Amino acid sequence: MQHFPIYLDLADARVAIAGNGAFALAKLRLLARTPARITLFAPAPEADLESAAADFNVALVRHEAGAAHLAQVRLAYAAHGDAVADARFARLARAAGALVNVVDNLEASDYITPAIVDRAPVTVAIGTEGAAPVLARAIKTDLEDRLPQGVGPLARAGKLFRPRAELLPQGRRRRDFWADYYFRTGPQVLAEAGEELLDHALHALLEQHLNPGDEPGRVDLVGAGPGDPDLMTLKARRLLDAADVVIHDRLVPQAILDLARREALFVPVGKQGFGPSTPQDDINAAMIAHAQAGARVVRLKGGDASVFARLDEETDALSAAGIAWAVTPGITAASAAAAAIGRSLTRRGRNADLRLMTAHDMQGYAEHDWQTLAMPGAVAAVYMGKKAARFLQGRLMMHGAAPTTPVTLVENAARPDQRIIASRLDRLAADAAQLTGPAILLFGLGPARAEVHLPQLIEDLA
Repeated sequence: MQHFPIYLDLADARVAIAGNGAFALAKLRLLARTPARITLFAPAPEADLESAAADFNVALVRHEAGAAHLAQVRLAYAAHGDAVADARFARLARAAGALVNVVDNLEASDYITPAIVDRAPVTVAIGTEGAAPVLARAIKTDLEDRLPQGVGPLARAGKLFRPRAELLPQGRRRRDFWADYYFRTGPQVLAEAGEELLDHALHALLEQHLNPGDEPGRVDLVGAGPGDPDLMTLKARRLLDAADVVIHDRLVPQAILDLARREALFVPVGKQGFGPSTPQDDINAAMIAHAQAGARVVRLKGGDASVFARLDEETDALSAAGIAWAVTPGITAASAAAAAIGRSLTRRGRNADLRLMTAHDMQGYAEHDWQTLAMPGAVAAVYMGKKAARFLQGRLMMHGAAPTTPVTLVENAARPDQRIIASRLDRLAADAAQLTGPAILLFGLGPARAEVHLPQLIEDLA
């Protein structure tokens, strides 16, 4: 993020626009919606620009700007459409201490003006670092269709009421009040009675929230999916947004944690096979302590909360402590890996069942029904199998599995750094040694599209 988005207070601030034609007119129309004191420098203004300056009551100076004209200017726009004239004005404005935007010249600008959706006082700014203005405008159009005009009146009434709302303690109670107003009571009153009664509705709502009944904390055990934020369920995202405390696993990426409120408390509880892990009793204790303190807790787990995620141990502990809880499912890594290679986990005539299995348990490498798994057509998704690949390979071949049985290794499934290695059973251990991130081993499945297996290609060429 090269350009940091901020909102400048332009009340009584001086803004200078220098130029003519369409560039200057566009900036004038945009800035005229602010309370800034605007001066337009145009020696020979075109008719549309001159008319707009009169309509917006903007000071029009009919000569080029000089150093004396730019004293105390906060923002300056060079909009001549001529590189030499723009550069001259930019030098003078910077010397006067102003921030400069040279229209349609990212490299020469101190800041950029984003595409703006205006539902004052609600404004949405969309920027693409100057890389894709057309995309920014398309996003703006989409947001304008989605944001109702009523957002503005709701926000104006809410802004005036903010000092009264400070009677509520900061944190959850105040957030609940504003959520109630903006998403339930406010829209209902606006639709049924109009903007004039919003203040009355806010006072009545405040009385309700000043005298709430005791609301106990709770824990939601949420599957975050394989790592792509777009693959989270809508319910999971809503719960994460409302959470006071997020207790998350090591495999939950930052992109998903960023969906939570910045004010939330984040508690990492790393769990790593054959590596350092937070004891399960400590995780249970943390959930219970925060919930007993009245917090809304999200226990965020990679993949699906019910697949190799110790869900029962946590729900049993919560129930024993009298804590309310619920489970929100997520996309498990096996499904994401199968989607990545374009294969179905089950198929008529091939396999009537599917094994989801872990390669190791609390005692070490996990034993399974190897004879059944070694039968032709068997399909299994192996979790945590990277370090156990040689053990899996040996057990399966010992029980009759063909060395040529396809095995696909999907590393970081559904993430930007996803990697797919098309292997087979007799190469499994060697190929698994290449993996550095979390991986799913899809035994019995090869990618739907032909993949070049580089180690084997080198071997064949040799």
